[in-house]
Amino acid sequence: MSEEVVSKNFIELEIDKDLKEGVYDHVCTRFPPEPNGYLHIGHAKSIILNYGLAKKYNGEFHMRFDDTNPTKEKVEFVDSIKADIKWLGADWGDHLYFASNYFDRMYEVAVDLIKKGLAYVSDLTAEEMREYRGDFEHPGKDDPNRNRSIEENLQMFEDMKAGKYEDGSHTLRAKIDMASPNINMRDPILYRVAHMTHHNTGDKWCIYPMYDFAHPLEDAFENITHSICTLEFEDHRPLYDWVVKAAGFANPPRQIEFAKMYLTNVVTGKRYIKKLVEDGIVDGWDDPRLVSIAALRRRGFTPESIRKFVELSGVSKANSSSDYAMLEYCIREDLKTSRGRVMAVLDPVKLVIDNYESDDVEWLEAPNNLENPELGSRQVPFGKELYIDREDFMIEPPKKYFRLYPGNEVRLMNAYFVTCTSYETDETGKVTCIHCTYDPATKGGDAPDGRKVKGTIHWVAAKTALKAEVRLYENIVDEEKGVYNEDGSLNLNPNSLTVLKDCLVEPSLKGAKAYDSFQFVRQGFFCVDSKDSTEDALVFNRIVSLKSSFKLPTNN
Repeated sequence: MSEEVVSKNFIELEIDKDLKEGVYDHVCTRFPPEPNGYLHIGHAKSIILNYGLAKKYNGEFHMRFDDTNPTKEKVEFVDSIKADIKWLGADWGDHLYFASNYFDRMYEVAVDLIKKGLAYVSDLTAEEMREYRGDFEHPGKDDPNRNRSIEENLQMFEDMKAGKYEDGSHTLRAKIDMASPNINMRDPILYRVAHMTHHNTGDKWCIYPMYDFAHPLEDAFENITHSICTLEFEDHRPLYDWVVKAAGFANPPRQIEFAKMYLTNVVTGKRYIKKLVEDGIVDGWDDPRLVSIAALRRRGFTPESIRKFVELSGVSKANSSSDYAMLEYCIREDLKTSRGRVMAVLDPVKLVIDNYESDDVEWLEAPNNLENPELGSRQVPFGKELYIDREDFMIEPPKKYFRLYPGNEVRLMNAYFVTCTSYETDETGKVTCIHCTYDPATKGGDAPDGRKVKGTIHWVAAKTALKAEVRLYENIVDEEKGVYNEDGSLNLNPNSLTVLKDCLVEPSLKGAKAYDSFQFVRQGFFCVDSKDSTEDALVFNRIVSLKSSFKLPTNN
């Protein structure tokens, strides 16, 4: 038998090489978000990738908050990020960490770098530092403070820590190379003065490490083997390597970069989402029109669908965009055989069966999902008065309209054949009631005499129907015009949300809880809204419509 060939991405090949050559004897990865906002679909790729690698190599996965900037960080974001990651299925076990818990150790490393002559205190202003730094065409100039004595630097750094300097007045800089072609290596700032209360350490510190200094140290402290990050950190890798080497770690972590996941025609920028929230265009960071993980969860996407989407998007070194339609494809594939199908009427008009004699409720059996018999069946109430969707009746239908119109016979789903005999309208000509007769012999939806009908429509019984609000979502940006206008503002779609207030659903949905999802037959997949729905006032979000022209690309 030929050995099965397992396709591996380039990161896995690098890990295999490191393990084979003895660089590491284990694998330890991490997801290190800054708690300054909500995670979005792009972060999901990093979470799933890092956790998946740890699991594949029987290693450890660490969850760590890179909370080195108290100006933007909030406990709200910490809590939301933890909830998102748990929901996606990434289990960090006992390995939950905060960068701020390492502040004492980071300070000791900084002192050690000063003693080694590899760091110095600068009193240049931000503007002067930019001037001295140079640009891509001109090398930088040495900081006038670059050659302070070690003793003086140690004292000044201690004074920074003691709160003797104002915000922004002093920094600790690495002493590397002001002529480096990589601007990140031109004596980068390691610490800055900031008299601010930190969400985790309170007022203990008035100096805070910079991300490029803190991050490699955190990885090294935790014995991370492979620091998997996105491509924008590629230019920062030399500084990452410099920090862990200068700090004296014998077997430091290795940084490997991969391409971010971009989605077509979506908004992921925190600045833009914040403005949408503040302007009241969306009702929070979890508004179902957004692609934050919280928003996708509220809309009704499943962890399985997002993991499938990440898998289909792949891992590469080249930036590319994935079609939002592929994300919709993944949720359809996940839900179509795993969720029950129920009847919901979104734009109701009354239908009366004139020859249905009983005023009692008749219970009819209906399968929950024809594609998955294991989901069983349910009893659906039927009666003399029903509601159907307004679009399922026309007075003067066009050709090939197979639904209900005067004189036409259709099938009521899982019930009977009915024939339209008449209709009523209001003073504007709007249809208010449709009258039909039914054939009792067609119970279950088939005629004993073998006659066929071309139309099947769904319905709910008037006596038992539950009222519900249904929210129909479209992309929040105008897809034809693109995400951004020329001035950088968002090109918003005015029809991104349609709220239907007078919908009716079958009584089996009574007691539906937040995040429960269903297929409304002929309408789409819907989810119980986690924020606004109550037991007495159901609210459903449309996750996705039933059909799409999207098809997975085939490998020839």
